[in-house]
Amino acid sequence: MNDQIAKCEELVMGIYNEMDASHDFQHIERVYQNALAIIKTEPTANEKIVLLAVLLHDVSDSKYAADKSNEKRILEELYLTEEEIRHIETVIAEVSFNGGNELPATTVESKIVRDADRLDAIGAVGIARTFAYGGAKGRKLYDDNEEARMDMSVEEYRSKSTASVTHFYEKLLLLKDLMVTDKGREMAQQRHGFMVQFLEQLKKERDGIL
Repeated sequence: MNDQIAKCEELVMGIYNEMDASHDFQHIERVYQNALAIIKTEPTANEKIVLLAVLLHDVSDSKYAADKSNEKRILEELYLTEEEIRHIETVIAEVSFNGGNELPATTVESKIVRDADRLDAIGAVGIARTFAYGGAKGRKLYDDNEEARMDMSVEEYRSKSTASVTHFYEKLLLLKDLMVTDKGREMAQQRHGFMVQFLEQLKKERDGIL
């Protein structure tokens, strides 16, 4: 198992290091640590499936890749069983938020990877990642004339370049209540609170109160 995980890490590192700072290999390392913390509380989980899915979950992200070729190529190079490949592919498919159009998390492995990834989207790191991605895409910091969309298709979610602060209201502030493991919910509480505090501080500074 460790050899396959080490091999996977070697294969994905170069791909992630071509991405911007919001989805680089440091993001994967943080999600990996989150997953290890949650696995300790989920004794029925298949650790190999979880960790391989973490390493692979963004290699074919539609924000950066036109297709699933990187994911499929690497899975083939790891000498996994067909059952393991299908399981990992399912976990990866069930991670994405997709503008609120997420697939159900059907296994404990999916639940762990989903929560581990979402924990890295909130809190101090989540704030940093949001503005890193917005900067890479040339987005505004905030736009007072922009309303957060609460009901949208995957295509609408992906196609509109909203301001970075708007993204908090369209996704990040919703994630605390969408955690699906007990440990994920526990870990999300403080991170969510920090985001709320940040947005309050940002508004005060923008309004000239401080």
